[in-house]
Amino acid sequence: MFALYKKELHSYFLSPIAYLVIAFFTATFSLTFVMDISNVTSSVYEFSFSSIFYVNLFYFIILLPLLTMRTFAEERKNGTETLLLSSPLNVTQIVLAKFLAAATILLTMLVVSMIYPVITAMYGRVIWASLFCTYIGFFLFGLVCIAVGTCISSLTEMPILSILISELVMLLLLLMDNLSATAFLSSIPVLSDILAWFSNQSKFYTFSQGLLQFSDIFGYVTEILVFLIWTIISVEKRRWSRR
Repeated sequence: MFALYKKELHSYFLSPIAYLVIAFFTATFSLTFVMDISNVTSSVYEFSFSSIFYVNLFYFIILLPLLTMRTFAEERKNGTETLLLSSPLNVTQIVLAKFLAAATILLTMLVVSMIYPVITAMYGRVIWASLFCTYIGFFLFGLVCIAVGTCISSLTEMPILSILISELVMLLLLLMDNLSATAFLSSIPVLSDILAWFSNQSKFYTFSQGLLQFSDIFGYVTEILVFLIWTIISVEKRRWSRR
């Protein structure tokens, strides 16, 4: 499994995809950082970064599917999935290796962004507790997006279609509480509560306030596991159909 993980991670950096995603994220993060600085009226810069991360949640929806389309959709398109599925690794190991490789790119993006809190701490004051929780929430939401994209990628051999469907599903997961608050769904309390529980926006808001709640962490982890299990089932079904 570790060998496949290294291969997947290596393949990201052999193509322009990883560099493009990291560069675009850094550019948008820098832009929102500068815009927030320009709105500061106090002589002391006190910052929690929650507003910057909130804006970049929506950029995640655009960026991460570019990574996840490579997991299975591009393999099927290039005809290399057969070789992958005939390897001695089981499907769970294959899915986890691909998921962890994309997660490593995500972690790299966040590590690069840490330069801004450091700069802020030099000239102002960073609310570290809120920043720490915000990073955790942002990383967990990113993992949910990667799990979603990997699942969608396993269902199609068209990378572009994988990107578009992934973006749509990620957007729905982010805005689920807005849907649950509509007049029709509000009239069905059970359905409204279920949709609200799956809302990633409300979970992230809690993290951005400097709060770590077990229910929110459990919600994120549950979503990740659900989509990874669906991916394993999808790939396993295709593997058995080739025998």
